[in-house]
Formats: sequence, C-alpha cells, structure tokens
Amino acid sequence: MKDVVCPYCGCLCDDIEVRTSGNMITEVCNACKVGDHVFSRPTSRELVPRIRVKSGDLKDVRADHFHDATLDESLTQAAMLLEKAERPVLFGWSSTSTETICEGLDLAEELGALVDNCSSFCHGPSIQAIQEVGISSATLGEVLNHADCVVYWGSNPAASHDRHLSRYTVFPQGAFREKGRDDRKVVVVDVRPTGTAEVADKFIKVRPGSDYETLCALRMLVQGKDVPDPIEGVPLDELRWLSDTLKSSEFCAFFFGLGLTTSTGRHRNVDALLSLIRDLSEHTKAVVLPMRGHYNVTGACEAFTWRTGYPFAVDLSRGHPRYNPGETDLFPVLSSGECDCLLVVASDPAAHLPLKSLGALRRIPVIVIDPVWNVTSELADVYIPCTFTGIESEGTAYRMDGVPVRMRAPLSAPGGLLPDREIVHRLRKEVARLREKEPTEYS
Repeated sequence: MKDVVCPYCGCLCDDIEVRTSGNMITEVCNACKVGDHVFSRPTSRELVPRIRVKSGDLKDVRADHFHDATLDESLTQAAMLLEKAERPVLFGWSSTSTETICEGLDLAEELGALVDNCSSFCHGPSIQAIQEVGISSATLGEVLNHADCVVYWGSNPAASHDRHLSRYTVFPQGAFREKGRDDRKVVVVDVRPTGTAEVADKFIKVRPGSDYETLCALRMLVQGKDVPDPIEGVPLDELRWLSDTLKSSEFCAFFFGLGLTTSTGRHRNVDALLSLIRDLSEHTKAVVLPMRGHYNVTGACEAFTWRTGYPFAVDLSRGHPRYNPGETDLFPVLSSGECDCLLVVASDPAAHLPLKSLGALRRIPVIVIDPVWNVTSELADVYIPCTFTGIESEGTAYRMDGVPVRMRAPLSAPGGLLPDREIVHRLRKEVARLREKEPTEYS
C-alpha cells in the first residue's frame, strides 16, 4: 500500500509504503526509524478491557489487581464513574483522529466536564502568544518551494521530527529552490549544539533563559537601532549577521520548539518571536511555525476551537465554554484536588506530570482508552484497549501547519478491537442511559 500516513509526529509524512502479509506489516519504506517502530507496533498488547479491584491501600497501587472484563462491563463502569463525578476532566486527544476528538467534546458537553489536550503540556504558551500578537504562517509546502533562509530556534528536529529537514526545509529541491541545500541558508539558535546544528550554516548559542532578551535585541537590529555588545553572552556581530541575512533573504521561515515555550519567559518568548516576524515583513517575506509534537495535537486545537471557541483548557461545567489557562487546564485542577474523575484518551500524562499532580491520580478514579498499556494505565480503574489510528483504523489528522490529512488503515483490527472513536461514542450513550435520557446528537 502506497501513500500511507505515518501517525507519529506533526510532520504526518504521507509517502510511506508498507507491505503486509496475513494482517501483519512485513516491510516499511520511506519512514524514519521512529516511524518504522510505530508501524511495527508492540508484539504484546492488551486486547481485553481490564477493571481494577482495589486492595484498600491507597498508598500502594501495586497491591491492587486487575481482572478482565467485557467491553460492555468496562463501559458501564467508566460511565458510572464519570456520571457520579462532580468535576470530571477529559484529557489527551493528541494521538488520535479528529473524529474521536469531536466525540470527546460531545461527551464533555454531556457531562459538563473540563476538557483539555496535550497543548497544556507543551505549546500552550505558543497559542497564548498567537492569541495576543497574531501569526504570519505558511504551509510546509510553501516553505519547501520558496524558503531560502530557515531558522530553527529552540528546536532540534533531527531528534524530534526526523524527516522535517529532508522533506520540507534543508535538503529537498523546491519549485524556486532547484539546488536544494545549496539554495538555502540554515541557522540554528539554541542553548547547546544539537544534531540540527551540525547541518546548519550558522549556530548561535544563547544562554539558557535568555531567549526573550536575544529576540528583543534582534528586533532592534532589524529596525536599525543600536544595541549593546554582547547580548546575554551572544556577540553582537553574530546577531548583526543574522539580522542582515534575514533582511536580505527572499523568504525566511522560522521554526520554534519547546526551547521557547518551557524556558523562562514562556509565552513572552513566543510573543517576541512573532513580533520579530512582523518586523521582518517590512523587508522580506517572513513566516513562523511551531514544531508540534504529537501527530494530531494541531487537530485537537482545531477541533476544540470549532466546537468551543477555545483551543485547549476548556471548562464546560457552567453550560458554556470558559477558557483560563492556569486555572482550567489539567495541572491546576489535579494539584488543587478539584478533579474527582479523569478520562484519558490517547495520551500518557502520568509519564510527564509533576509529583504533586501524579499523587492526585492515586486518589481519584482514572479511565484510560489507549491502544497500549502505559504508565497511566497502571493507575487506572478502567482500561479499555482500542485500535491504532492510522494503522488499524482510519481517521483525519492535522499536520503541524494546519493542513488536514486523511489517514488510511493498512491493517484490520486484531481481536475485535474497536476504534477509540466508537468507544467514546458508546461511552457517551452509556452516560446518557444512566441519566435516563436520550443522548444529544451534535453535528
């Protein structure tokens, strides 16, 4: 099967070729090493739902044990936990299809729950900055065909998005960049040398936590103003060279990652970068794109915005959407003890949560819907396995540049597993049944 989409990172590479035999993938072509691993899937995985039987010791979850259950039993148990909760939270949604996300939003509206996605872990500050400043963006295809200057700031795609360099920015030939690498200048700005810096024309090292000051100094140089030397350890000559290179380019594209969103300054770092793009637009064509990680985290933000008006951290408990990051995202409601039931779909927050929030998961019911058994599953009261979207079931995902891509399914579902879209839909119907009313049908 040709033109298969890789459900790993925000690149959503759509040129993958797979060979199958007996409902098994025997060969994968064109994928990166991680993509190849994704298509191989775990050889041992859960095929039957599991429900926790608690020992009574809240401090030692290892003393509990799980027993196998039918899908109906697990859905009934999950629906009872959600329906009984006063402050349920629905989290995840970034490694599944957009159709599943819409079903999850329907369920959140039915429950009056708080619904959040993985953006609150990573690019939430980017979204907040974009809401304040606006963004001059482009598709990856436009960058491929037009960009003669590419800047990676606080991002290392050589490790996080393996084929980003070879498909869209550095090495490929474009309609107006026929010489490929020889037609482009590549700059990396980071706190340490990275794999991406090894293929760059220029590496500029900044001090950790000084991105905001460096970006502001670069803005001043672009505007023709004087700045002191050095700027947070960066020689003025390097920033002046970068300013001249950007202004003299025909099309410059910036890509930024978690180096900006998780360091000191957070959304103000991104604010300064977006403002720099605005300043550069007086001299040349300039665009900027965030390096989104999970393959459909962009689709999660898109779907949230269609349905609620807000991209993440949406509180529906009052019958209308409320949005206040820092209050309505997963971290604070777990840490404060507000959340009394957590549904996790296509995510593993327990692997990334701070200790205080992780401790809260041991005190509340947790429901997990995921193709594999993960860290969060170890704390779950109900675990429901599902298919791998993009491998065993179809769906739509949004690439990091906002382009929707249809994912095909080269394999059929093993062991009668259902897509998570169908599981969430049945869960919503079960919640409505427990409330003795017909489920609301949304468009």
